[in-house]
Amino acid sequence: MAVNSKKLAMYVVVVFVLYVIITDPGKAADYVQIGFEGISNAAQAVGDFMTWIANGAKD
Repeated sequence: MAVNSKKLAMYVVVVFVLYVIITDPGKAADYVQIGFEGISNAAQAVGDFMTWIANGAKD
C-alpha cells in the first residue's frame, strides 16, 4: 500500500511541475533559479564550516 501511495504522490508532483512549466515558463524558471541559489548558499555555508573546522574552530 505504501509503495502505491509513493507512486501516486510522485505522479502528482510530476504533473504539477509540468503544468507550471507549460502554463508559465517564466515563473518556472524563477523557481529553478531560487532553488539553485538555495543549493549554492547551502554549499557555501558547508564550505565555510569545514574551513572553520580545519582552522582549529577558532573565531
